[in-house]
Amino acid sequence: MIKKLKKILSLFSAATMTATACVFTVPTSAEESESNVIFQSECEDLTLKDLTVWTSIYNTQLPGYSGEGFVYLTNGSMEFTVNAPEDGMYDISTRYVQILDKNEPRMQTISINGKNTMIGFPYADTWTDKSFGMFRLNKGENTIQILPQYGYAAYDTITVSEAKMPELNIKPTLSDPNATKETQGLMNYLCDMYGKHIISGQQEIYGNGHTKDEPAGYDGDDLLGYESEFEWIKKNFGVYPAIRGFDMMNYNPLYGWDDGTTERIIEWANERNGIPTVCWHINLPTDFTNYEVGEPVDWSVASYKPNSSFSVENAVVEGTKEYEYVMLAIDNLAEQLLKIQEAGVPIIFRPYHEAEGNPGAAWFWWGQDGAVAYKALWKQLHTTLTEKYGLHNLIWEFNSYTYSSSPEWYPGDEWVDMVGFDKYNCIYNRTDGLSDCPNEDAISDTFYKLVDLTNNTKLVAMPENDTVPSLENMLVEKAHWLYFCIWYDNGSDNFLTGENKNNYDTLKEIYLSDYCITLDELPDWRNYEYKGIEPDIDFIPGDVNSDKKVNIFDSIALQRTLINVLSTDGIQLPQSSPADTNGDGFIEISDLVLLNQWLVGKDVKITYYVEPSAPAIDE
Repeated sequence: MIKKLKKILSLFSAATMTATACVFTVPTSAEESESNVIFQSECEDLTLKDLTVWTSIYNTQLPGYSGEGFVYLTNGSMEFTVNAPEDGMYDISTRYVQILDKNEPRMQTISINGKNTMIGFPYADTWTDKSFGMFRLNKGENTIQILPQYGYAAYDTITVSEAKMPELNIKPTLSDPNATKETQGLMNYLCDMYGKHIISGQQEIYGNGHTKDEPAGYDGDDLLGYESEFEWIKKNFGVYPAIRGFDMMNYNPLYGWDDGTTERIIEWANERNGIPTVCWHINLPTDFTNYEVGEPVDWSVASYKPNSSFSVENAVVEGTKEYEYVMLAIDNLAEQLLKIQEAGVPIIFRPYHEAEGNPGAAWFWWGQDGAVAYKALWKQLHTTLTEKYGLHNLIWEFNSYTYSSSPEWYPGDEWVDMVGFDKYNCIYNRTDGLSDCPNEDAISDTFYKLVDLTNNTKLVAMPENDTVPSLENMLVEKAHWLYFCIWYDNGSDNFLTGENKNNYDTLKEIYLSDYCITLDELPDWRNYEYKGIEPDIDFIPGDVNSDKKVNIFDSIALQRTLINVLSTDGIQLPQSSPADTNGDGFIEISDLVLLNQWLVGKDVKITYYVEPSAPAIDE
């Protein structure tokens, strides 16, 4: 029936959760689109502390403001109270002017119930709309302040609206059209889970791993070897994570040695039915200038950090030393990936990760020469592995940030399957007002900025993290990260078990919740068929005569139903009906109008009403 429904109604996508009803709706008017506004005010009407109302900034006239004037935030603060109808995410926006600096944004601070977040305001010499971002407000009263930080800005109006979350319905189209059946199966599964669950993950240690030799009298209380984190999770929560993170760092042209990563990847997938994800901390010789390509060097004189003697731009230019080295490194990597492909195992592949680092300060050599060089390097790797080596078992994951410069680093939709953000405690701009403890923020604003980065066409995940967001925060903030993957414990910085990284009870709640997928809950993902997140309904909306079709005969049937009630308010329904095309609980003339509009091809949207507590999601 679902396939027939899609064919009949020409649906382009489906709701993000299991639906209980489905109706036609006319596109919203401008008035309706503003119905989510819960607070709006002229800034001069807010509570002003050490501030006055301006009509110009010294000799600079700023026509176009509304009301009596505007507030030039040079000191003091603007304060107001918002009464939120529910716990949830709200967008706070303003009209502003910033005429001090054309080169760098001027920082302003928004304080939500005493929790501060700094926002950069770019140069704007005319009144410009800008969102501070999405913030979680508590049901009831919330105190909000706007404060100046490192520069002044002028404010005209403030608006607070219920945040409108986009539908998370990603089609499983891979960047590699020749992907293996198993790779497509994994992508199908990931797309079906996205927006409904978070998949649990854990990074293993690389190199020698933790202590591997069991001491005499070993009783199982000490957690040893590469399994350390995984056995700790099993021991404490009774389950294993569904995703295991690996690193191909030690297969390289320098000190390369086989630490068994390839075999562990195959074993994790084929024997334990787990999903593997792989990063690649590929090293350079510290002194690349005097290095002879192919010459072995000790690990102590190799690094993945920025290297001033290496040109990333040259790395994609045939005939250069850098190109020769990178191609040799790719050959080493491809040798291992081919073994994995031959074993029928796909992987989520995250190479050249965290490239942007901090703006202007790269953390790794592959990001040291900027966005243009980096994107060329990414495309070189993608092309070489798929075309030269015939590797088609890779789901390509790009690490991004949410700086204003971050879109410049994105390689492009045709080169990427998934976008990831590495969350490490987010000490700055955390919304809980705390410090020196695990930050359980779901960072919803970050999540949706990454959704916007690709116009909501790619999966968004958390491929590295210390603190896992709390279950409550993820659900209330609607931050539907595809998966998390906690970094490993290394003795000095224990990302999984450290009390400053993860609250035990919070982590346990996540692992044991229905929202979180663990290893034992994974299906046969290699052969998984994409279902799409479709409405689970037992009738076709508009199919008034129940013949499994929507056509002119349904319009006639609805007219006959209405002929005796046109002078009333309609027929009130005890439950959903295919004749109630606008979903308001009545059968009335407006249902007939809407059905006829759809039948003649007018612009009528389909709305799925999901769980009673969830908002309607428009197609």
